Amino acid sequence: MALGLELGRCRRPGAPVSSLERTRGLRWFSPTRSIGARIVTLSLGLLLVVQMASYAAIHDSLRDHVRSALPERLALGERVLHNLLAQGANTLADGAHRVAADPGFRSAVNAGNGPLIISMLAQHSSRVGATEAALFGNDFRLIHANRPRAEKELAPITARLAAAAATGGVASEVAVLAGVPHQVVLVPINSPAHIGWLMLGVPLDKHLVSQMRALSALDLTLLTRSSPAEAWAPAVTALPAAAATGLAAASWSPISAPTVAMHPGKLGGDEFGVHPVWLHANAAGQHSADEQSAVLALVSLSISDAVMLPADLQLQLLVITLIGFAVFFVGSLLTARRVAWPLARLTRAAEQLGDGDYATPMRGLMRADEIGQLAHAFEAMRCSIAEQQHQIMKLAYWDPLTHLPNRAQFRETLVAAITAAQADQRAVAVLLLNLDRFKHVNDVLGYRFGDMLLQRVAERLGQQMVRDGDLVARFGGDEFAVLLRDCDEALALTVAQRISRAFNEPLALEEHTVDMGAGIGMACWPAHGLDADGLLKHAEVAMVAAKQRADGPLMYSPSIDAASKQNLSLMTELRHAVEHSELRLFLQPKLALDTGIIAGAEALVRWQHPQRGLVPPNQFIPFAEQTGFIRVMTMWIFEEAARHWLSLFGEGMPLVLSVNLSTRDLLDQDLPKKFEALLLKHQVPAEGFCLEITESAIMDDPSRALATLNRLSALGFKLAIDDFGTGYSSLAYLKRLPVDELKIDQSFVLSMETDADNAKIVRSTIDLAHNMGLRVVAEGVETAAVWDLLRELDCDEAQGFHMGRPMPVSEFRAWSLAWMAKQPARFSAPAFMLH
Repeated sequence: MALGLELGRCRRPGAPVSSLERTRGLRWFSPTRSIGARIVTLSLGLLLVVQMASYAAIHDSLRDHVRSALPERLALGERVLHNLLAQGANTLADGAHRVAADPGFRSAVNAGNGPLIISMLAQHSSRVGATEAALFGNDFRLIHANRPRAEKELAPITARLAAAAATGGVASEVAVLAGVPHQVVLVPINSPAHIGWLMLGVPLDKHLVSQMRALSALDLTLLTRSSPAEAWAPAVTALPAAAATGLAAASWSPISAPTVAMHPGKLGGDEFGVHPVWLHANAAGQHSADEQSAVLALVSLSISDAVMLPADLQLQLLVITLIGFAVFFVGSLLTARRVAWPLARLTRAAEQLGDGDYATPMRGLMRADEIGQLAHAFEAMRCSIAEQQHQIMKLAYWDPLTHLPNRAQFRETLVAAITAAQADQRAVAVLLLNLDRFKHVNDVLGYRFGDMLLQRVAERLGQQMVRDGDLVARFGGDEFAVLLRDCDEALALTVAQRISRAFNEPLALEEHTVDMGAGIGMACWPAHGLDADGLLKHAEVAMVAAKQRADGPLMYSPSIDAASKQNLSLMTELRHAVEHSELRLFLQPKLALDTGIIAGAEALVRWQHPQRGLVPPNQFIPFAEQTGFIRVMTMWIFEEAARHWLSLFGEGMPLVLSVNLSTRDLLDQDLPKKFEALLLKHQVPAEGFCLEITESAIMDDPSRALATLNRLSALGFKLAIDDFGTGYSSLAYLKRLPVDELKIDQSFVLSMETDADNAKIVRSTIDLAHNMGLRVVAEGVETAAVWDLLRELDCDEAQGFHMGRPMPVSEFRAWSLAWMAKQPARFSAPAFMLH
């Protein structure tokens, strides 16, 4: 199977870009994911931050400047206010002099014509813009006024102005009349002698505020109150009503600071610098807080308005900002395109790598900047990944030892073969092979010889495949597979037999010659499976069955699979049997041949199945040995034997109970510890038990088996070799094993009465064992004649149906009593003894 992987070569830099690449390249400026968009956004954002910082710096600088210059500006505003009031007072005084110089007015005053005086006061005051007019005598007593009931309100004003008028001839002040601040002047009336005093009052209104704003760029607020106990109230102001009310609510007194700062919280969010100017003075010219009424002028500056840039300057800054944004946008766009477009192409190349395209080289290798370095790094990564992928594909689809396809490639090829066979209405066959005794080769000759053997097996299998399209693969370990296209069951069987015959020829490995066999299982599509996995599973089932039967290649059949499924359920049922006490311990007696004394018994297991009744051991013991569950069963048997040994000992029957050990038990290095723990648990001696081991169990791994047996013997256990004479090489190890007895296999004992050869084997075994100091136990004694022959051969013990079949422990004592009753003459020694 080809790997389908081509290692890419570096394409010539500057090769034309495909139309697809040009179309996909337009995505470099994606507004949400593109680095180009982020560069543009970052540039414009930084410009915006710089502009905002600049504006904030200008604003803070202006605010600091305004704050530092605030006292001087407000002091200047006070001087401007005084100048405006002085100008107004002079203008009003000039008008009052003109009224006082009017002959008609002086005549009316001299004549004491009240109606005429009032009429002329109203007429002349309106000409000069005065709203208040009054005539006083030489003693400053009110004679006439243009407003009724003005005497009480004018009296304190007149009293304050009288002293100044008496010395200077003209007096003026700012006073509150009818709740409105007025500019008031007092001038003499001469005709030609002094005949009285004329008072005129002009209200201070928006005109004064406008003049103040025009001359000083400051705001003016006039506050009034009728008495010191009352709060100030704004009378005239250039400020918003909320700001004016906030200023009026502040604490003002004649000793207030000349310049104060009013915070935004009190003035509707704005901040003001305020300079209070007291416009009401007593006769001594001092500010007084004890007067009944007063006028307070607040010269103020809104700091927010002061730091506000002019409209033309704001427009210029806006235009500069917009031009800066345009320049930055174009510049960052070009920069982003220079950076992002190559990155986008590298991104597409990386996506191609992710899709498995390792043949297309990177672009941008001619650039010397960081993008070029990145392109070179990507190109090196592409070549490295391509090489690694090539190696990975080899590891994924090929066996590195035999260079044959592995399981994954075999399965893919099988799937393709089944698909093709469906269209052509042809059959497909699968053969699975598992080598015999391969583990023994590894253990004896080493793993290097094992690898050489697998390579030679692969070569031999390849030589058997002569048709195109057939495939040989190694699944792992010592398991191989063969795929046969267009092959029915007859042809598959023929190929399998040819392969089996080829394996009968020994393999020469250096100086060694190895005889190899194989279990071969076959399955054909569509008869034995509808898909690749089903076909492989059924071929494996047939292969396992072929190895068990050892009679050549085996074609799959449903009966084999049924047995496999039954084995799967058997494991679950065996676990359930152990956990729910379905197993039963049986004892088969062992008797001394010379006296007939019951020397011991072999502990055997039976299964009392809730549905199938009593299951014979040959239906579950081999399966337990194959699966390793025999270890669990061995521990159960030994613990039950220990428990019953203690019970029998208490009844006066100190027997030696024999327990069988399997190959897997001997390979368990913890077995001596487990047995020792059970001895301590049940308080029984190790000498009360004999552990029986088969020759084959010893020969599977002699060194480990010998180590385990030595440890068991050191604990005090008696050891016996079971089924002696059926193994291959146990005599070579017999002298090294710490055994106490040999059990002659029943295949020799059953027919020794009629078969002279078997009788000779039994005699030789007895002599050999005695010469080595071992006891001999004969199995399969089913007749009295065999019993007598064994006694003549000086065999030590016998076991068989002639004396007693395996029986439950509960029946063993009754059988023992019956056995003793039938043969009383033989008991010259105690009936039960520890042998």
